[in-house]
Amino acid sequence: MPLLLDQIKLTHPNLYQAFSLLADGEQHLRGIMELDRYWQLLKQPVRKVILTGDKLPKDAVISGEYDLIYAGGTLSLLHAAVMAGKYGRKVMIFDRQTPAKSTRDWNISRKELLNLSATGMLTESEVDSVIVRRYKTGWVEFYQPDGSQKRLYMENVLDCAVNADKLLGLAKEKVMAVSGSAVFAEISFVCCYRFEDHIVVKVEDRKGKAFYYKTKVLVDVMGILSPVAMELNEGVPQTHICPTVGTIASGFEDIDFETGEILASLEPADTLPGRGRQLIWEGFPAENSQFISYLFFYDEIDSPNDKSLLSLFETYFKKLPEYKKLGKDFDIYRPVYGIIPAYCHNGFNRTRKIADDRIILFGDAASLASPLTFCGFGSMVRNLPHLTADLDRAIGENTLSKKHLGRISAYEPNVASMANLMKFMCFNSATDEPNFVNDLMNEVMIVLDELPERYRQAMFRDEMKIEDLMVVMFRLALRYPKVLTATWEKLGVQGSLGFIKNLAGWAFSPVR
Repeated sequence: MPLLLDQIKLTHPNLYQAFSLLADGEQHLRGIMELDRYWQLLKQPVRKVILTGDKLPKDAVISGEYDLIYAGGTLSLLHAAVMAGKYGRKVMIFDRQTPAKSTRDWNISRKELLNLSATGMLTESEVDSVIVRRYKTGWVEFYQPDGSQKRLYMENVLDCAVNADKLLGLAKEKVMAVSGSAVFAEISFVCCYRFEDHIVVKVEDRKGKAFYYKTKVLVDVMGILSPVAMELNEGVPQTHICPTVGTIASGFEDIDFETGEILASLEPADTLPGRGRQLIWEGFPAENSQFISYLFFYDEIDSPNDKSLLSLFETYFKKLPEYKKLGKDFDIYRPVYGIIPAYCHNGFNRTRKIADDRIILFGDAASLASPLTFCGFGSMVRNLPHLTADLDRAIGENTLSKKHLGRISAYEPNVASMANLMKFMCFNSATDEPNFVNDLMNEVMIVLDELPERYRQAMFRDEMKIEDLMVVMFRLALRYPKVLTATWEKLGVQGSLGFIKNLAGWAFSPVR
């Protein structure tokens, strides 16, 4: 059987060269191509995976019974560790690959990370043990042709680099320490059969052998490829997307290990047909001499642009020397990649479906996080105390209907409103000048620089208050009147109305 790497040797030469040097390059390439199936899934008829109980095969044998079954073995472990360890729930976690292994690493502030100790999942010393580096400061900067861009510095924002696999490994240990709980590798979700008082989940191993497990609640944490999310949202599980690729590597010559580069653009947008995108870099020093660098862009889900991770990785390796100087001992530890989802709610509250009877979605499957900063990890950590306590209460009271489970949500009205700002970072070659995104965001940085530091910290920690956002928007409109025209072009009638609804919902929300 020919290697996948050989198949991309001519079409993606930079990616081929880099991955050929990795012992597990073929495995990572396979994972990237699996994620890229997402784009085809959006074009196919929605597969029905939530079936009625009468469809369960008569000869099905139940292999185990649990309070909670988690489909997906990354962020689910954080939630499951609390449900098992603190609330004594019998849980099962399965993953089509290896549980407790992530294709990305994470950055967050220590204040947010301490939510893990507040839930009792980890001790404070265990929390500190997964932080591999802390930065003194971080900055954001958007390209200007004449070099006049504002470099905006900020403290205590995404300033802790977290070893994702170590954190997930600790969470897995907490789950396995609870009698009756289980974690399974190389098991794939097939479908589920819903009864009045339970759900039966059908899974398959790598050989295609089927197994059936009974649970009170199915927790979908299958990420961007979730067939459950696809079905519940009628084939439109996201409205916007942020393809992201990068590496954890060492051997760069110009790294400041005391500083995080939160957002950085180096050039105008790529305006080639089918490639309309404003590329943005992100860089964080990690463990020892390692440095994590990401390349990504924001886009509408239905744009004609090439959004494949395979293509973006080719661009990443081609342009990496423009971002950081590679030394003679440059070495890639491992690639990092993912498709960060976003959903803009056209309503006063959450409009995205994240629950059904005895089914609840978390993480990227729920798509409630902000693609601008925290993403799924930050959203899960920030909301973990109430996501676990509320679900335990629902199980105890047997209030597991779609209506009740839909209230157990990571939806935050401020995040939903701020997600509209992501639309301004989606480059549209039909309406935008090549440097539009950079020009606009540079003006935002200037406005934030003129305001007290709490404004920039709130914006980049998803803690913005509506009155503070109004101050930023008003000052931006005065400085850069073109933003008013851009708002109409970017959002349109429906999008503008949706933004107003989001703001109104935020203004009257009890958790504003």
